[in-house]
Amino acid sequence: MSRSTALEAAFAKGRARREALPRTSLAHLAPRPNDYDPVERLLWQGRTRIEELLPLRYGRMLASALAFYRGSALLMADDLVRGSSTALELQISGDAHLSNFNLFSSPERRLMFDLDDFDETDVGPFEWDVKRLVTSLVLASAHLGHNRAHQERVATLAAREYRVSMRRLATETRLNVWYSSLDVHAVASNLEGYFTDNALRRVDRVVRLAQRSTRHDLAKVIEYRDSAPRIISSPPLLVPLAELGDGPYLERGQIEQIMREYRATLSSDRQVLLGQFRVVDAARKVVGVGSVGTECYAILLVGRDERDPFLLQVKQATDSVVATALGRDAHLAGGERVVAGQRLMQAASDVFLGWYSLEGAGVPRSFYVRQLYDDKGAIDIERLDEKLLVTYGRLCAWVLARAHARSGRSAEIAGYLGTGDVADEALASFAAVYVERTREDVAALARARDEGRITATT
Repeated sequence: MSRSTALEAAFAKGRARREALPRTSLAHLAPRPNDYDPVERLLWQGRTRIEELLPLRYGRMLASALAFYRGSALLMADDLVRGSSTALELQISGDAHLSNFNLFSSPERRLMFDLDDFDETDVGPFEWDVKRLVTSLVLASAHLGHNRAHQERVATLAAREYRVSMRRLATETRLNVWYSSLDVHAVASNLEGYFTDNALRRVDRVVRLAQRSTRHDLAKVIEYRDSAPRIISSPPLLVPLAELGDGPYLERGQIEQIMREYRATLSSDRQVLLGQFRVVDAARKVVGVGSVGTECYAILLVGRDERDPFLLQVKQATDSVVATALGRDAHLAGGERVVAGQRLMQAASDVFLGWYSLEGAGVPRSFYVRQLYDDKGAIDIERLDEKLLVTYGRLCAWVLARAHARSGRSAEIAGYLGTGDVADEALASFAAVYVERTREDVAALARARDEGRITATT
């Protein structure tokens, strides 16, 4: 079978899937059962988290509808599983909202723009990620005060970018797809044919809003006492283990055990590199919105001497919201699931990315490990005007399409989505409806706070 014939067969296979789920059905949002309580669902999720941090989680979620959305991936997964989904399953992010696309340095020290949060990654329907992304863009547009026409436009153009990019990626060789990336310093060559010259200039403006240095980040969290580096205490967001009271936290010995034994999940050369560092301090760290309440630690190591500091993050990984909503048993420990998904979906993963599960007394806990600061930068959504938000949405959509294409089903997805705007409009329509549901859920959480069902702090 020739390459063109094989490709056309894959396109046709995708088109045939429209019989089971027409593209217009992508707009449908299934109703919730009468007894479904979004607040109770969040409380259920919180039962396995650190109780003293839950008020901070709820406070962050109540800051805005967009902030709530960042912390409510489980609610959306619940909603998506009630409706009809395609059988086009592959490795998905599980939480592909716009703030989970960031800048970071590749192992070759190139500045990349890519997905950068995989806590919820799992195998699931490809469109779940696309719906999560376009809805977040509509929420951001509304948050920034844009009118409804622009909200619809930013969603439609992001959906279109995903569709068009997936079709183009389907015509590339497998290796070209695997090696494709969004290198900030080579945007024009990486996205040639995907964006106009004017849009490329806006791309450059968007990514430069987020650039920052590792040295700057380290200076904010490390101080020197008697020439020895220590993590600065900044409760409740960053608290050295020595200052924590009794609680479900890792002990110093467990931290050192993880650092010793997670090395086996790294390649041999990286094991040698990690072996040149030693642990000198550790702290509990609070990150994000949806992750608040899970265990997360900043680990301070030194290499050559005390003036060679290095920070790793050890973060707890539980079952993904995708598996929870679908009712599937976890086939991998949480930390291994995150690492496997990240390595598959990211163009270039952290050289120190690995995992370890603590067994023994109590409930087993699984963690993944990565660098905490590595020339990372997040886009400041508040600084995006209407045109820049459209460009940013298209960037995220291109990255998402490339991440999905690495699983090898790009032609089927492209065949299903087609060459017209049917799927684009359906996905934008879904986003508009889901925004209203998100606002209802925010109101329900606010009522729960006012009635004393939850405590919310900032």
